[in-house]
Amino acid sequence: MGLFSFLKKKSDTPADEEASDSFLAVDTRLRAGEPSRLASEAERERQRAIARATAAKIDEIELEMSSAIFDDEPAWGSAARRPAAAPASVPDLALAADELPDAAAVPATAPVVEEGAILYANGQAGAADSLLRDSLADFGRRERLPWWMLFDLYQATGQETRFESIAIDYASHFETSPPAWQPLPLAHDLPQLTGVAAAESFGPVLDGGIAARLQRLLAAKAPLVRVDVGAVRSADAEGCTLLLKALQTLRKEGRELVLAGADTLMATLRPMLAVGERTPGEAPWLLLLELLLLSNREKDFEESAMDYCVTFEVSPPSFETLTHVSTAAPAPVAGDRFLLPPLALGDCAALLTAIDAYAEGREVLVLDCSRLARMDYACATALQGRLRLHTQQRRRVELRELNHMVAALLRLLGYTHDGGIRLYPHRY
Repeated sequence: MGLFSFLKKKSDTPADEEASDSFLAVDTRLRAGEPSRLASEAERERQRAIARATAAKIDEIELEMSSAIFDDEPAWGSAARRPAAAPASVPDLALAADELPDAAAVPATAPVVEEGAILYANGQAGAADSLLRDSLADFGRRERLPWWMLFDLYQATGQETRFESIAIDYASHFETSPPAWQPLPLAHDLPQLTGVAAAESFGPVLDGGIAARLQRLLAAKAPLVRVDVGAVRSADAEGCTLLLKALQTLRKEGRELVLAGADTLMATLRPMLAVGERTPGEAPWLLLLELLLLSNREKDFEESAMDYCVTFEVSPPSFETLTHVSTAAPAPVAGDRFLLPPLALGDCAALLTAIDAYAEGREVLVLDCSRLARMDYACATALQGRLRLHTQQRRRVELRELNHMVAALLRLLGYTHDGGIRLYPHRY
């Protein structure tokens, strides 16, 4: 434990203020010989076009493979890699990190990963930022994890300018689609956001049969609602209408929403739609636009909105930035989840008691970390001890949608050494 001897308990607010202020003082480290900055807007747009084309090809492949990846539960718990049929342009190592539990792009013992995770957990976000940015010129040339950690750090602290800057470099360097800005709600805006979250999964057919489940979801008083559409393989106009109205209602009510499997559903809808062809009706078009809006894909939204406008001779809908919505990968485990708070600090006794209550009568405990911005060393240690008690009672524990800063800390503490605990970082 000597590694953590420098950690001290601090008051949360001053630490957070210090971390925020330190961002302003951090100089960029990407100079000559390091990942390049794209100088002009035209070049930026060209790189984004290349990235979108690459992403489209990957989406086609992932749609074909999605049944094997997400519907086969053992695949999540094994050490299997993506089948050899995957294209050479997509690094196997990065895909494995996205798809499998307990996996990272690099070993958990990488010093920069460990130190960055410790600094961030201790409230020193500025120091963690500087360390990770310095590593991009060398370590980050071959590994994606430090980039992912920076993306999550910036989104957790509201640093959009920094996020967009390295997102462009990331897309250029790895020749992949840049991640979309999906900021976490600020902790002070969500003081009570914890407890059991309502969840529903839909598929393989999206039709009128989903009405009852959508009604239960809308009536739920849970602090967060999760809608998983990753298993949908076909849809009709009635199903599109029902889901569209439910998503619009959740959005307009300002409900906290996690939308899982949006890419899969959009890939199902697109073949149904053709510019100038009105036979499918407006519902599939409007559902596609809603999914793009919820996924924060402004460029794709605008292009599809114009196609919709031309087809139905109406005014195109407008894009808006949402703050209470996030996207996620489909998950093989359905049912209610326990939502962790934005900040998990100190001994967190009340949180542990609530998790114990949630565990009663369950064989699988799913802790939803989609709103968890930071967990400190004290809480992570206390949580590990409590979860170990549940695994000893033959319960399986899953921490899903972890940001990569927190996931690195938990791996460092040995969470993955406990056979019943699985970590699922969110995917970029």
